[in-house]
Amino acid sequence: MHPTHKLSEICVLQVIPALDSGGAERTTLEVARGIVAAGGRSIVASQGGRMVASLVAEGSEHIHLPMAAKSPLGMRRNRAALEALIAERGVDIVHARSRAPAWPALWAARATGAAFVTTYHGAYSGRSAPKKLYNSVMARGDVVIANSRFTRMAIEEAFGRWRFLRGREIATIPRGADLSDFGPAALCGERREAAFGAFGGRDAVRILLPGRMTPWKGQRVLIEAARRLQMRDGLPPLHFALIGDAQGRGSYVEELKQMIAAEDIGRTVRLHGHWNDMPAAYDWSDIAVSASTRPEAFGRVAVEAMASARPVVASAHGGSLESVVDRETGRLVPPDDPGALADALGDLAGDAAMRTRMGAAGAVRARKLFSTDAMVAATLAVYEKVLAKRQEAPA
Repeated sequence: MHPTHKLSEICVLQVIPALDSGGAERTTLEVARGIVAAGGRSIVASQGGRMVASLVAEGSEHIHLPMAAKSPLGMRRNRAALEALIAERGVDIVHARSRAPAWPALWAARATGAAFVTTYHGAYSGRSAPKKLYNSVMARGDVVIANSRFTRMAIEEAFGRWRFLRGREIATIPRGADLSDFGPAALCGERREAAFGAFGGRDAVRILLPGRMTPWKGQRVLIEAARRLQMRDGLPPLHFALIGDAQGRGSYVEELKQMIAAEDIGRTVRLHGHWNDMPAAYDWSDIAVSASTRPEAFGRVAVEAMASARPVVASAHGGSLESVVDRETGRLVPPDDPGALADALGDLAGDAAMRTRMGAAGAVRARKLFSTDAMVAATLAVYEKVLAKRQEAPA
């Protein structure tokens, strides 16, 4: 990345519950890398995780705090710890990426005079007054970043009548993905062989669903679609890989295993846990799937798959409507509809030329609209704007 922003001597503290896996976590690392490249100081506070080593290796500081705490006592303790950290390190901007750490971060920023920025990473559920109040912290930044047009509309729908949102700036910055590692040219034979060793399916049309193991990511929907496809004549052999971190949801993973066994599709449908080399996973696939039953705020799966020149079959709601162009870069199907998913996968599985054409169009679209460089540059511009406004404000 070639930074165009000057953030020398500026210190940005990002707060997030943990750094194990997920889109918000990866975005935290990408922005941290951009802050350092632009001459700033980058600090991340979280309760830790597998991504911490990469964060520190790229020039940021990690502060271990129990940022996932949701109890009033835990939040008060985090507020005190963050206030001390802001004062000690000379933090200029606090950037919150999740609700639990956002409340103590907001209080600490207001108490110390630091700027407060939030990124709204998803459309939060909850209609009760207490839940809406809890969610509202993500719309209380000096600038609120929405990671898609869908997310921006969700913010405005949820809080448009609340007084605190009036006059507050909402910046739409698509989350983006680091696309430099995706695509055939970025992979060596050893990484390809590792993916085949993990997932199998060398002589089949290979279908990939990446996503943490949670019901709304649509693993059940894909397994049912796989069962229906197995009963169809005229299709080439198919092989499915569902990969993702269980994050403690062992009972759900066991349910999926039982579902696969009951349908007698265990030879063609594989569950795999956490997988580090996502570029190799997409390269392994012929078709990528995002079968989320709830709207994705952005949908990194679709963008990374498109950057890998793979067609995407995605649920037709949320951020996927902004990334996938139906019948041009993939297919959009009704959410939670295994029959429609099976039809779309069957069409693509039986037509290699269509897969190639859609994959090529997706690669062009992904790099034009959804790169990490564009996301980081826009985020750094928000930081500069927030600081400039503070300097212009009367004492």
